[in-house]
Amino acid sequence: MKKRVLTGDRPTGKLHLGHYVGSLQNRVKFQEIFDQYVMIADVQALTDNFEDPFKITEHVFEVAKDYLSVGIDPDDSTIFIQSQIPEISELTMYYLNLVTLGRLERNPTVKAELQQKGYGDSVPVGFFCYPVNQAADISIFQAEIVPVGEDQVPMIEQTNEIVRRFNRIYCSSFLKECHAVLSKSPRLVGIDGKGKASKSLGNAIFLSDDAQEVKRKIFQMYTDPNHLKISDPGKIEGNVVFSYLDAFHPDAQEVSELKSHYQRGGLGDTTIKNILNDVLHKFLLPIRSRRLEYSKDDVISILEYGTKKARTIALETIERVREVIGVQYFKSNVSKE
Repeated sequence: MKKRVLTGDRPTGKLHLGHYVGSLQNRVKFQEIFDQYVMIADVQALTDNFEDPFKITEHVFEVAKDYLSVGIDPDDSTIFIQSQIPEISELTMYYLNLVTLGRLERNPTVKAELQQKGYGDSVPVGFFCYPVNQAADISIFQAEIVPVGEDQVPMIEQTNEIVRRFNRIYCSSFLKECHAVLSKSPRLVGIDGKGKASKSLGNAIFLSDDAQEVKRKIFQMYTDPNHLKISDPGKIEGNVVFSYLDAFHPDAQEVSELKSHYQRGGLGDTTIKNILNDVLHKFLLPIRSRRLEYSKDDVISILEYGTKKARTIALETIERVREVIGVQYFKSNVSKE
């Protein structure tokens, strides 16, 4: 039997090339060897966007289209919407009884995000407790493998702590611990060179950008500010164009030769940007074509099917949870229709 993987994204905006490098390309591979569930985490996204829900809801279908366009196959991966699985919220409530305030405050990921967002004493409880909700996401589907970035490893550790405590208190062993799988790909830098590519910073090339928009962004890319003449030697460290060539050019040897040429002089920024534009055009062309194959009705149908399938697993898990806690008062609390 294939091991189950849970992965997903918060639908706060369109997905970009950084998402592809960091996770999407792995999901295309994982669907061949694992039982993969891909969650559109709209509930989690609302924890820090509760005053602007339209920002989340308008992107649910766009994120699904991004998944389909890169080759995530609904026949091989189960794509579903978090908010449509109410059993996750129920399991979250049970889990909240197993976690102390102090433990949440010590979670390094939570501490970093609270500082970044500047909530101070006004942090929403929903946001503060989202690691518990994430633990419910993972264990409701009995996921054994969870692909994450290094900054999310504390979340996986906390998930396993909760699962162990649950199993110990209720003398059960059916809830599974999970294992973090770290991406081997470095984070893709933003086109401005000031940090990682980000939806919120507006420094990313989106999977849905047309050819003209991609070229415009490429020609905005940060290179070497001291490379004033074509004949001048240039630096490749911090040069965004070469970062993208490393990530997307199919010929590593050619990229190495371009770097050497740039460093000794005689290779202009316009030339390397045109080379990158050609590379990304070839890379994005089939993605754009696949995106056009799906209408909104197609996407709705895929999400509805995936969500029903995911809820079947969630129902099985929550009924066993109720049984071991002792709150399964009737034969079945939820219809499985």
